[in-house]
Amino acid sequence: MPRLSPADVPTVKLDSAAGAIEASLTREMRRALFEKPGRVVFAIVELTSKSYTGHAEQEDKDPEVKVRVTSCEVALSDEDAAALADAKRAMWRGRQIDGTLDEVGEGPQRPDAALLDVTAGKPTEGELKAHRRRVEDQRRAEFVR
Repeated sequence: MPRLSPADVPTVKLDSAAGAIEASLTREMRRALFEKPGRVVFAIVELTSKSYTGHAEQEDKDPEVKVRVTSCEVALSDEDAAALADAKRAMWRGRQIDGTLDEVGEGPQRPDAALLDVTAGKPTEGELKAHRRRVEDQRRAEFVR
């Protein structure tokens, strides 16, 4: 694994594979993004580093890391969008207080804590599994008829 000196700050580039984002957007959202330049969509994304350059001592390149969006969930309602906007602002305030806006570092240790109010009203993993079982049971019952 490459080691950077404390003075090195890698440039972050977004990988062109955006399938996770596209899969999360509804047809209407895609059309709105195309037809209304400047349209904003709020999402929670998971970034995974995929490659890096400029790590060898003899390299004459600045360090760079490519990240890919490996998971994405888009706010489908105005309430979810407002909650994500509030969470984003709360995280930004935390970074201001922590002094991590302009430096590389861990940043807020619990960014998910800002989303607890949002997730409180959403289905749990158990509820999702129960829903899937009900749907499957319904399909079987319809197939038997």
